[in-house]
Formats: sequence, C-alpha cells, structure tokens
Amino acid sequence: MKNLIMTLAVAIMTTFAASAQFMVVTTVNTPDSDLNEEWGTTNFTDNLGIGYAVNDTWTVGLVKAGEDSTGETSYDLWGRYNWNTNVYVSVQAPTEEMMDNLTVGLGYSYDVWKGLCVEPNYSLGLKEDENGEREGSFSLGLSYKF
Repeated sequence: MKNLIMTLAVAIMTTFAASAQFMVVTTVNTPDSDLNEEWGTTNFTDNLGIGYAVNDTWTVGLVKAGEDSTGETSYDLWGRYNWNTNVYVSVQAPTEEMMDNLTVGLGYSYDVWKGLCVEPNYSLGLKEDENGEREGSFSLGLSYKF
C-alpha cells in the first residue's frame, strides 16, 4: 500500500512539474529621496512573489506585500490573465478583507532575455477611499519564467 501511495505521489508531482511553468515576479521600488534612501537589493525583493501557470493564459500565485501592523510579513494572492502574447490583466488581493482591498491592473510584458521580462503596469484599487476617489499607481516589474 505504501508503494502505491508513493508511486501515485511521484506520478502526480512529476506531471505538475513537467507540464507546469513557474514564474518569479517582483515590483521595483524606487528609493525615497526624502528619507535619503539608496538603491539596494530590498528595492527588488520587497514585493517578491511566485506564480504557477495553470495554462497558457492563467497564472496564480502569492506575492510578499510588506509587513502588517504586528510586524509580520504579509502575503497577497495574485492572478494574471494573458490577454495576448505580451499584454496581461492582473488582480491582487490580501488574504484578509480581499474585496475591500482588491486591485486590478493592466500590464505589458517585454521579454528581454530567455524568459526574463520587464513589465510596466498600471494598477487601480476597486474600492474608493474616504473622499470617493480611487488612486492608481504605475510601477515597473520584473519576472522570470522557468
């Protein structure tokens, strides 16, 4: 029985590993000149995440979203729909109060070198703030597809 379970586990894992494509994503954060910050590795690793390509058009994953009020690292769920070869629609939400903090975005993925992509994108929160406004943000991301 143990051999059967082990064989099934290896077969399933091999199927996922052989047919799946993983990607690592991050958003480049510029240093704050008001605080005299300088460029460093944290500018590239603050929003580091991993995704799993379900098929050619859908990718889902987790991304690091900073620290919560208690100082613990928090993670957001994210998804991506590849509209065509280079243009994608993205969605990102925290693991708590998802619908209140949901953001959607549109981006362009430019393959620089063998799966390493530069990705400018624009994201907009779906919920309005106290003043009835929604604040969008333009960011530059990097991704690598395995």
